[in-house]
Amino acid sequence: MTRRQLSRPMLGALLVIASIALAGCTGGSPSPSSAKPSGSAVASASVAPSGPVSVAPSATPAESASEPTESLEAFVCTPSVTVTHTTDRAQITDVRVGTHDGYDRVVFEFTSGLPDAVIKGVLPPFYADASGLEIHVAGNAFLQITMNQASKVDPDGGVTYSGPTNFEPEFDQLVQLIEGGDFEAVSTWYLGLDGGGCYRVLRLQAPSRLVIDIEH
Repeated sequence: MTRRQLSRPMLGALLVIASIALAGCTGGSPSPSSAKPSGSAVASASVAPSGPVSVAPSATPAESASEPTESLEAFVCTPSVTVTHTTDRAQITDVRVGTHDGYDRVVFEFTSGLPDAVIKGVLPPFYADASGLEIHVAGNAFLQITMNQASKVDPDGGVTYSGPTNFEPEFDQLVQLIEGGDFEAVSTWYLGLDGGGCYRVLRLQAPSRLVIDIEH
C-alpha cells in the first residue's frame, strides 16, 4: 500500500472531526449582542414623573413644581371658594410661595388636617386683626384668605410657625402675600395680584396643605 493511499482516509477522518467541533462552537443560545431588551426595562424608561393631584381628602398627592397637567383642577374665575375643615384645630407650620409655568402658588402647611377657609376677591382698605391698623397691600387686585380654627400659635401658647408673614416676590401675578391677623384662632392673609387672575384651590395631604394657584 502506497503513502498516497494511506493519507486519504486519514484526511477524511480529520475533516469529520473538524466539522463536529465547529458545530459545537456555534450552537446553543444567541450571543448577548443579539438579545432584545426586556419589556420591563423599556416600560420603566418611558414612565413620566407624576404631578400633584387635586382635592380628594383620601389622596396623598405630592406638591410639585411642574406645570399644570390634566391631574390638576382647572382654574376658575369665581368670587369665592370655600374649603371645609378636616380637623378641629389646624396649626400652621409653614407658609411659602413659588412660581411655575402658567401659575404662581401660595402654600399653607398644617400639622394635621385643614381648617375651614374662605378665599374671596376683596377691595381695599384692609385692616389688621385685632389692632385695626390699616394694611397696605401691593397690587391692583386682591384675594383674602380667612381660615377659622387655624393659627400659628397653639392653645398652650407655643409657636408652630415663626417664619415670614410678609412676602414680596413680585412674580408674574403674585406681587405680595401678607398676614392680616392671627387672633382667636382666626388666621387672615391677603394676596396682592398684578391683575385679576383666575385661580384654583387644592387640598393636599401628607402633609396637610392648602394651596392657592393664581393663573398667569
